Amino acid sequence: MSNADLILGGLKLLVFGMGMVYFFLILMIIAMNLMQKVLAPFAAAFEPAPKAAPKPKASSGDDAQLAAIAAAAVECARGK
Repeated sequence: MSNADLILGGLKLLVFGMGMVYFFLILMIIAMNLMQKVLAPFAAAFEPAPKAAPKPKASSGDDAQLAAIAAAAVECARGK
């Protein structure tokens, strides 16, 4: 076997291998699209439940009380 025959055989194998991969990827895309269409009616069953509404923030009265507590703590720390 000559070098040209070996290179030609390698190129044939390369094209065949890449063709098989390309064919498999096309087949996989077709199968995924088919599964998407078949399972679309059941999609709502797998949706996560809506989360509960977040708790409302503290009112301004609570903020004022917290500010007063923080100010008292700072004064206490400075006094020592």
